[in-house]
Amino acid sequence: MASLAKRDVYDVAVVGFGPSGAVAAGLLAGMGLSVYVCDRLRQVYDKPRAIAIDHEVLRVFQQLGVVQQVAPFVEPFTPSEYYGVDGQLIKRLTMVAPPYPLGYTPSNVFSQPPVEAVLREHVQGANNTHVALGTEVVGLLQDDSGATLQLRDDQGIEDTVRARYVVACDGASSTLRDMVGLTLEDLEFDEPWLVIDVLANAKGLAKLPTTSVQYCEPDRPCTLVIGPGNHRRWEISLKPGEDPRQVTEPDQTWKLLSRWLTPEDGELWRQASYRFHALVAAQWRKGRVFLAGDAAHQQPPFLGQGMCQGVRDVANLSWKLAAVLKGEVQGAAAQALLDSYGTERKQHVRQLTGRIKNIGAVIGERDTAKARERDTRMLAECGGVVRDMPRQDVLPGLETGLLSPIAHAANGSIFPQPWIAQDTGPVRLDTLAGNAWWLVLSSGFDGPVPTVAGVSTLHMGQPLQETEGVVAAWFQRHGAVAALVRPDRYVYGVVVTAQELPALLKAQTQAMTG
Repeated sequence: MASLAKRDVYDVAVVGFGPSGAVAAGLLAGMGLSVYVCDRLRQVYDKPRAIAIDHEVLRVFQQLGVVQQVAPFVEPFTPSEYYGVDGQLIKRLTMVAPPYPLGYTPSNVFSQPPVEAVLREHVQGANNTHVALGTEVVGLLQDDSGATLQLRDDQGIEDTVRARYVVACDGASSTLRDMVGLTLEDLEFDEPWLVIDVLANAKGLAKLPTTSVQYCEPDRPCTLVIGPGNHRRWEISLKPGEDPRQVTEPDQTWKLLSRWLTPEDGELWRQASYRFHALVAAQWRKGRVFLAGDAAHQQPPFLGQGMCQGVRDVANLSWKLAAVLKGEVQGAAAQALLDSYGTERKQHVRQLTGRIKNIGAVIGERDTAKARERDTRMLAECGGVVRDMPRQDVLPGLETGLLSPIAHAANGSIFPQPWIAQDTGPVRLDTLAGNAWWLVLSSGFDGPVPTVAGVSTLHMGQPLQETEGVVAAWFQRHGAVAALVRPDRYVYGVVVTAQELPALLKAQTQAMTG
């Protein structure tokens, strides 16, 4: 358990100890900050909710130091095949081919309960965290120097905690979001679906497809996801008039699954009715309180990005809070840096949610004539031959916020993580380079190598020798010779000649100092 005794003032209080909250607390503690964490529940929820994580999340887990511990619970995502009205293949999502750009399999399925337990244990084992389970926030007061949380535990005992900043990771029905008066914008998606998790036996597995499937059928659109091991998930749309509570009764659930399985083919692990929403917070910050995870946004699950988005939130926010709390950024520049969190993440969430809604529209068309038109159009667009489309092609980069004023298509993209040759064997770049700002110079960089305070200079080829050419290919694709990379591994900016580098560094310095 955590060894930090309760203190008068914490650097950050994290409310909510689900995946987003646990990652936030772990990142902040890893940056040397004192962190208080509370959650109204004492145990990890024992059934899966999220089922997909991508390589960006695994890279964050690497930063936390838990990627090896979660590995047994993670498997590569199978391709997802989309079938139209008459059962014909109309679309296929796959993964990018190796070498993988971030050093991990790009798309994965996972078992949430044990992964969440690993994240919690990591935070509870830190010497600068204090974790209070069975504790909820019942009041909040803010002033110019911090926030005071009024708490009540599950024994009715009340307490207070003081922190300089608060991160609200307390879920879709966030108490803190309501307390500070922040609201959600409706992105116009609201549909009832049933989510079913089954632990299939050998007989059941033999009946099922070997790839994940989107059944784009007007009568009842549905999804089958191949989870880790023998875990299979169905997301089944509900028809008008169907009772969302009644369909969760086991006999009714099995009726909906009868197309694929019978009760002899496996065990119902979990079934729950949801309204799939598309919502995003209008503002992500109120004073010293920041929203993250489901408290800030909710999106349909058609691309498996819900938990990934929450991890992106806290990875974006954590290094900015650390820079401000450590005094590395001050005054107006500090406030601008903190405000860039909401600016960047809101735009990213809105854009990705729009793309997810478009996927949902493909899957969920209920009009048979329009669905046939969709099938005809999609097949015509690919010349009648369905081609593999990597899931990562759907994900946007950052388009606004703390990015270079020198425009370039690489700005706001994720910088790759190559394997670097070492005497003891290849090592991922982040492990060697750490979590600061990076100035990455290509092997063809021919100018003077600058020394910049707070920025680690990494020269590819001299001495960093990558084993698969991932970074070299990235520089070639973007026509660049150097990249300035933020601590969250998003690209601040690039230059196409060495002579442009001083201007890029000057812009970053001005942004961080005001």
